[in-house]
Amino acid sequence: MNRTGNTWASAPSGVVHISTLEITHPSFAAIRTCSGFVDQTVTLETGEVVTFKASALDVSLPARDATGQQNLQFAIENVTGQAQNAILAVIDSDDPEPVTVIYRMYLSSDLSEPAEPPLRMVLVAPEFKGATMQVVCSYLDIINMAWPRDRYTTDFAPGLKYL
Repeated sequence: MNRTGNTWASAPSGVVHISTLEITHPSFAAIRTCSGFVDQTVTLETGEVVTFKASALDVSLPARDATGQQNLQFAIENVTGQAQNAILAVIDSDDPEPVTVIYRMYLSSDLSEPAEPPLRMVLVAPEFKGATMQVVCSYLDIINMAWPRDRYTTDFAPGLKYL
């Protein structure tokens, strides 16, 4: 315990936090990357076993508060150009389906499930600098959320066309 009476939490000695990112869109195969120098084969929360490729991954997690716009920022080394080509193709096509980014954190002592619930976000602002991709993702965008959630269009409510 520290002087204020709070306990300090930490992983046991020798246990490493492994950050993983999964970038998905219907138009391309999932791009999976993890922090560190070794590829990691882990079990997702769905029970699926997948491999995340090791890379220089830098993650800046959003604050855990009640602000309207919460962002995750990350930079990933893009050695093969796979992520850049896939994301640029989606942006250039004006596809309304968003690119999804899922952040999971594992402990090196237990790769059978994420250590925390995954964060599902939508890609907001990709930027490519040389071999590095820097991306801002957002979840819980209360400011831009429509209210009411259901849009009353003629597809949703056909009787509106008679008004």
